[in-house]
Amino acid sequence: MPTEIRLRGLRVEIYTNDHRPAHVHVNGKGRCAVFHLNCPMGPPELREVRGFSLLEMSQLVRDLLAFVPRLCRRWGENHGH
Repeated sequence: MPTEIRLRGLRVEIYTNDHRPAHVHVNGKGRCAVFHLNCPMGPPELREVRGFSLLEMSQLVRDLLAFVPRLCRRWGENHGH
């Protein structure tokens, strides 16, 4: 699972053998969350979460928004459009 970007010490990953719709996994520090990307421009939408606070989730959504176009391109490269 290649790390696409790092945010706040966490890995944002696109699994190469994953299913649609386009989404990313945010992992690290014993926590994980999955966000639908809502390609091509977002906003990212939380699908599931384990171990993050509401404040951390809010910050992650805000941080991810800047990377949605890039992550959508990478998703398309890995999984087709």
